Amino acid sequence: MVMAEALAAPDPIGRTLSPGELVTTMSHFHRAEILRMTGWRDRLDRTSNWAITVVAAMLSVSLSTASAHHGVLLFAMLLVLLLLWIEARRYRFFDVYRARVRQFERHYFAQIFSPQPDFASDWLLVVGESLRTPKFLISQRAALARRLRRNYIHMLLILLLAWILKLSTPSLLTEGVRIDFVSSVREAVVGAALGPIPGVVIVVLVAAFYAGLLVTAFLTAGDDGELSFGDVHV
Repeated sequence: MVMAEALAAPDPIGRTLSPGELVTTMSHFHRAEILRMTGWRDRLDRTSNWAITVVAAMLSVSLSTASAHHGVLLFAMLLVLLLLWIEARRYRFFDVYRARVRQFERHYFAQIFSPQPDFASDWLLVVGESLRTPKFLISQRAALARRLRRNYIHMLLILLLAWILKLSTPSLLTEGVRIDFVSSVREAVVGAALGPIPGVVIVVLVAAFYAGLLVTAFLTAGDDGELSFGDVHV
């Protein structure tokens, strides 16, 4: 009978903690969330480093000799896109833990240093629900847009400029040709051929690819959540 009553009406653990125990629990929890956030942040940096390495290696291979096909740079674009997709997925996990840490910083520690009356008094409920049912706070597309704006748009533009330089400089396509630029755009487009695929098709596909990147990066809905507070963003 006693056991049945205990199971039927359990006492919430959080409400029985003394103020000192609550402070200790929150401090340890905040430290744990910092470590989890840092771990995912390290994974983000690792993926970005892989992308930078890919760009540097492919540029070195493609522009160092005329025997290197311009398709190497197209392949590099696809590799960087794959790394961007992986990083966006990792960013979604990072964003969950970063949001919890920011809840503590804005609603707990900031209230200690600079108190404001009735400032988001239900923030612990938000953190508790996040612990019970963890959910992503942003979509894959929003994560792609953020990482694209922060890092990857620059790397992809460098690859695009290198590809244009490769096609517009005959000495980078054929051995023994003097260093000069193509005499017409048509000549550069013809040089963009990839096996049986005509150059004009490759140029259209690359143009559509970069147009899609620009749309994703700059026409996605604006940042919200913790990114709407302050200027220090990730």
